[in-house]
Amino acid sequence: MARIAVIGAGMGAMAAAARLAVAGHRVTVYERSGTYGGALGVLERDGFVFDTGPGLLHLPAVWRDLFLKTGKEPLEDCIGLVPVSPASRHLFADGTVVELPDASRAGIVSALDGALGTGAGSRWGDFLGRARDAWDRSRRPLLEEPLRADWQVLERDPYPALQRRSFLRTRRASTVAEVGTRELADPRLAALFSWYALAYGLDPRHAPASAAVLPYLEQTFGTWYVAGGLRELARAVYERCRKRRVEFAFGSEVVSITVREGRAGGIVLADGTAVAADHVVAGADTAALLTEGADVLWSDGDVRLPERVPPGRFTVLLALRGAAGAGVAHRSVVHSPDPSAEAAAVFGGGIADRPTVTVLRPDDPLSRPDDRHEAVTLTATVAGHHAPGAPGTGPDWTDKALRERVAETLIDTVAAADPGFGGAGALRERLLWREVLTPAETGALPAPALAGPGGRWLHPANSTRLPGLYLVGGRAHPGGGLAHEGMSGALVAGLIVEGAGFRGSR
Repeated sequence: MARIAVIGAGMGAMAAAARLAVAGHRVTVYERSGTYGGALGVLERDGFVFDTGPGLLHLPAVWRDLFLKTGKEPLEDCIGLVPVSPASRHLFADGTVVELPDASRAGIVSALDGALGTGAGSRWGDFLGRARDAWDRSRRPLLEEPLRADWQVLERDPYPALQRRSFLRTRRASTVAEVGTRELADPRLAALFSWYALAYGLDPRHAPASAAVLPYLEQTFGTWYVAGGLRELARAVYERCRKRRVEFAFGSEVVSITVREGRAGGIVLADGTAVAADHVVAGADTAALLTEGADVLWSDGDVRLPERVPPGRFTVLLALRGAAGAGVAHRSVVHSPDPSAEAAAVFGGGIADRPTVTVLRPDDPLSRPDDRHEAVTLTATVAGHHAPGAPGTGPDWTDKALRERVAETLIDTVAAADPGFGGAGALRERLLWREVLTPAETGALPAPALAGPGGRWLHPANSTRLPGLYLVGGRAHPGGGLAHEGMSGALVAGLIVEGAGFRGSR
């Protein structure tokens, strides 16, 4: 039985902890805050309950597998898992509105044809077919097994882009934006694809065409809501860890990782306490905890991500008086009239004038004090937080005036585009109170791993050059997103239990 110290109580870290405990190891999780769940936070006030991170679940099979492998109680016995139908309602700048059904390719094709014109649905359907090919080609090496030493095999974009003749040359779309222009051939379909990329923290102008797997996964395997909010999933995973005798030390900040005889030998807490361990699993900013420096996180020849401040989420939580009314979609997306300008602002450290805003309006009694009220969440992807005095440029999201201005922009954008709110005046009349969360509070939005040129969309491997040290969570392979974090936990547990030869579960 090995002693394992896990740094951080995020979802990937807890997924690893539960699996390691079931394998017979003694696991302790050290979390500097007072609670678990990482990005899956919650705000409760006056009977309203809001997720402060993501609000919908995709690929629940990842978490079903965790519960299956760590006990007899299945996931659905621990949380209320509800399919979202329609999956999303899209409002485009030209006034077009389309509702996309959940996990029905034929239904999606029909809806797009009806709203955008004949041919739009078939182009999107053909695009999803190519996205399926990309998924089949990259799924295992990219998501289901540890990052290979010969990671260069993932430098080739698996998306089978169409060949187009242009000026006597054959061209293929290589980015999200180019797929939108050359293959989808409708600015609204292009905006739809760009929204998927941006929501995951990817720049549509540069992200590889293989990002097509993101809409493919959602539209194939469905969109799910957890009754009471996604925080309930975090609670269920935490309780599963506790049942498997994982220990949690909250309010315990790890300040360094100790190295003994050339391998990770434990951790040191902020109060000076030294904790010995046979393995260390880090779900935090590991480079800052190593006296040897970040180089030990990388194997020789590993891909290294470019240095930049990742984007984050700007969130406005609205506590409203009055019921939502009939026919309200759980999720609506108000698209920017200029996705390219929006991406330039987000990834250039600026503020978009007309951002894309995602609206969540769950019909969930657990989210509101009674049926005479409604809890609404508005989110937009924005440039990451730039602390005052830090090198570089970007927004300081602690600036109260900036926060208020952007919050007003989101409210005005949604009220003007969605008749379900009755206009900005009607929405504000319903407003009891609001809370604003920015990247200064909620942190960066780590993107999922993608195959593409130069390996620029990969993340550090779960194992490191320092024996005994493993990386887990959104900053490690296979990257950000709730499903990907769960996968990272499974990979780390496999590497520790089975050794370096572990190649993932089949």
